[in-house]
This record gives sequence, C-alpha cells and structure tokens, in this order.
Amino acid sequence: MTDAGLKALLVARGLEEGFAKVGICRPDAVPETAARLAAFLDAGHHGQMGWMAERVKWRGSAAALWPQARSVIMLAEAYTPEGNPMTGLAARDRGVVSCYAQGKDYHDLVKRRLKRLGRWLVDQSGCEIKVFVDTAPVMEKPLAQAAGLGWQGKHTNLLGRDLGNWVFLGAIFTTLELPVDAPEVDHCGTCSACLDICPTEAFPAPYRLDARRCISYLTIEHKGPVDEDLRGLMGNRIYGCDDCLAVCPWNKFAVAAGEIGYQPRVGLPELAELAMLDDAAFRARFAGSPIKRIGRDRFVRNVLYAIGNSGMPGLRGAAMGLLDDADPAVADAARWAVGRL
Repeated sequence: MTDAGLKALLVARGLEEGFAKVGICRPDAVPETAARLAAFLDAGHHGQMGWMAERVKWRGSAAALWPQARSVIMLAEAYTPEGNPMTGLAARDRGVVSCYAQGKDYHDLVKRRLKRLGRWLVDQSGCEIKVFVDTAPVMEKPLAQAAGLGWQGKHTNLLGRDLGNWVFLGAIFTTLELPVDAPEVDHCGTCSACLDICPTEAFPAPYRLDARRCISYLTIEHKGPVDEDLRGLMGNRIYGCDDCLAVCPWNKFAVAAGEIGYQPRVGLPELAELAMLDDAAFRARFAGSPIKRIGRDRFVRNVLYAIGNSGMPGLRGAAMGLLDDADPAVADAARWAVGRL
C-alpha cells in the first residue's frame, strides 16, 4: 500500500471513530514554538503553572519529545454545546461550569478513540506510535494549525472554518513518514470579539494570553486566594470560562458533538448547595468529571467568590457557614463573600 493510500484510510478511519477532522504534519513543523513559549514564560504569563517550564525543551519541540517520530497525526473532536453557554451568567444564584467540563472527562474519551485508531495503524503498517491528550508536553494547537485543522485565533484557542472552536485535540506520534497536509492560515481578520468580551482583560494583545488574569486559570489552576481585584470580575463562573469561545463568529459553522458522553450532566447547580459539599460529597458528585481534579477546597473557594458576586443577601448564610473552614483559602473567600453581601 502506498503512503498516500494508507493516509486516506487513516483519515477515513479517524472520522469513523468520531473525530471531526484529521490532519498530518511533521514533528518539526513549527520551529517558532520554542521562542514563543520562552517569551510567554519569561513574561510570567503562566502564573503558578510551573509544569510548563519544567519540561520546556520537550514542550517547545515535538521533535525533541520523541526523536524517532516522523509524523504527527492531529485530530479534533467536537464538544459543541447545543445552546449559548453565556445565558447562565444571568442566574446569579447558580454556578456556571465551562462546557468542556459539563460531561465526562474528555481525557478518557479522546484517549480511548486515539488508542483504537493507533492500534489500527500499527496493525496496518507495523509502525510505532505514542498517543497524547493534553497530559504531556505537546503543543497541540500549533501542531494542529500546521496539520491544517484550523488556526490559533486571537483568543489563542484553535478554531476552524469548518469546525468552530469547540474542539478537543489529540495527537498520535508515529514513526511512519506520512504525506502532510497544508497548514491553515489565519482568518480572524479585524474581528476582536473574543478580546473585547473577556471580563478580566486577560489578553494583553491579540494572540497573547496572560493566564494570571484568565478566569479558566484562576478557577482551575490557581492555588490559594485569588487577587481581590479579580474576584469581583469572575461573576458566577465556578469552573472555567467560555466567553471568548462563545462569541467567536466562526461558531456558526461549528460541528455538532457526536459523543454522548459530552452531554451536560452538571447543568447550573445552586451555589448554596455547592457550598455545603465536604470532600467526600464533592468526590461523589463529580466522579468521572474533569471538575474532580481541582479538589473540594479550590472548588468551594470558587463557589464562595460566586456567592460574593451574586448580590443576593439570602446566600450570606451559606458563606457564613464556612468562615472557620479548615482550608485558609476557603475561609478567606467566605469572609470576602460575607463582606460583599
């Protein structure tokens, strides 16, 4: 079988598995990534995400991550929400959870498909592979652009003319030298909707993100108390933020989610109820969800910020019950919320 014939079968198989788009590039297709990453780190824009700097050599170069790799197969899987996720921001007594975390953990779902596809490729060709889903030092978005899946928009996320921007990315590194796809070019034009909507002004410039001001970072990655100047801007977002994704005009071409596991299970939970969760109840409620990874303390801290932003005196009691919480960040958030109400 020719390399082109194998690639055609691979793409068809990937689509059958449920991926929305498949593309291929070389591991060294984006040499500029290392310099961009270094500038991001030097500016301190990664905040507390020290893991980004720990393996910077691998993260900055896919070729260095696995020198035996000759091709990178990039795959996009859609998780497009059915409605407008920003409508929940008006329900001040409830918490808003990012769309990607509404269902089952995408790491498990995407990796399962990648492994099946990878095994098929190994059976067809006898090659070696490595599979990655957001848990290894792989710069998925630049590689996805190099593979023609889409481009990194001004909000730094990947979007495509035939995908929108509600996608997860997976990668299969292989020792096969498969034909590559043409890289995608930028189609953002003069649009600045994603930059203008950001509640915390986390974009110092188009295509640049200061994670230290990003609500997704603050609610998920940031440990300890959040700067008081930012708390009031977080609204009722308790896990992640979808604003810059939701306003992208290219979403009118977004692919529908095909995986039933991405169907919402969390919804718009009541803040008063969430504030009462202890560690065991938190783990039970969010078993199998990406939310579980941040732990009860960080989650309840976020809930208390949302309570403080609610403007609803009826929620004051829920915050008062946590004034003496064993976690200092939770107790601090409770004091802040009580003071605001």
